[in-house]
Amino acid sequence: MPNLKVVDMTGKEVGEIELSDKVFAADVNGSVLHAAVRAYLLNQRQGTQSTLTRTEVSGGGKKPWRQKDTGRARQGSRRAPQFVHGGVALGPKPRSYRVAMNKKTRRAALFGAMSSKVAEGDMIVIDKIATEEYKTKTMTAMLSAVGAKKKSLVVLDGVDEKVIKSFANIPGVKTTQYNSINVYDILNCDSFIVARGAAEKIEEVYA
Repeated sequence: MPNLKVVDMTGKEVGEIELSDKVFAADVNGSVLHAAVRAYLLNQRQGTQSTLTRTEVSGGGKKPWRQKDTGRARQGSRRAPQFVHGGVALGPKPRSYRVAMNKKTRRAALFGAMSSKVAEGDMIVIDKIATEEYKTKTMTAMLSAVGAKKKSLVVLDGVDEKVIKSFANIPGVKTTQYNSINVYDILNCDSFIVARGAAEKIEEVYA
């Protein structure tokens, strides 16, 4: 079982935590991680893009010129795709980009992402993340004290509005809860910062 030191918000070591092998020391399968990230990004797409075809643009009821003896190619409508203000040929229409993944694969990807952060030394466990007031300066000082890198994902054990809003103005920092983590956010961060309570709840839910 991997053991990580636990620090407080000043960066001082206050203990140690033993993590579950199943969740934080799992096999890292690159193809599974790729599939999970691809599914996540595709599922973010709304798929509402739409272009007008020649039947949907206004006008075009009259034949532009007679069929024969003009020296020009025959045309039936000014709203054909080759004309200015004509319809779009083969343009995008609303569709769903959703990609489904089965539960077993989703979990394998999540465990692999978290395990990769532990193996690379990018996971930081903090005893408790809290603040008495809305203060970005407090959270900036904490990130500096614990040695967080520029892009950080902070995982909380619950919704704490003061903490979340205090992090909100810090570039490159994203906050989430233990039950809302996803593979993309974990892999996309340089520092995976987890409150001790959140780490315990992750193990409780998944292990």
